Amino acid sequence: MTTHSAHTFEALLDKHHLKKTGPRLKVLSMLAAKNVATSQPDLEGVMADIDRVTLYRILNAFEEKGIIHKVFDLNGTANYAMCSSNCEENHHHDEHLHFNCTSCNNVYCLDELEIPDLHLPKGFKPDGFTLYATGLCPKCNKVLVKPR
Repeated sequence: MTTHSAHTFEALLDKHHLKKTGPRLKVLSMLAAKNVATSQPDLEGVMADIDRVTLYRILNAFEEKGIIHKVFDLNGTANYAMCSSNCEENHHHDEHLHFNCTSCNNVYCLDELEIPDLHLPKGFKPDGFTLYATGLCPKCNKVLVKPR
C-alpha cells in the first residue's frame, strides 16, 4: 500500500464529486493506513467522533464511487479496503485474491498475485468475481511455527 497524504485524499474526493469533509478524510486515512480490510465495527472503535450512521453513509458512498471495495470475512462480516486506481463508479475491478486468516480473522487483499483468465461456459456473462483463500497469515504462521 502506498503512503497517502491529505492532499491525495482531497483530490480523490474531488475526482468522485464528493465533499471534502473531516469524517470522509479521516475514514480514507484510516483505510489507506491499514494492510488489511477493516470492518465498520473496527472503524467505529477507533473513530469515536464519527457516529455509526455517518460512517455507514461514508462507506456506502465510497463503495458506490469505486474508492473502496467490500469483502466478507469468514464470519460473514463486511470489511472494506481501498480500491485500485482502475475501479470506477458502480464497477469495481477488484479481481484479486482475498486471503482470510483462520487464526486472527484478518482479510488481506493480495493484489500482487496474477489471476488467470476465467473461461466460463457459453451463455455466462460475469460482472466480476471474488476469489478467496483461507489459511494462516505470515504473522499467525510465525507464531505457530517456532524455530527449534
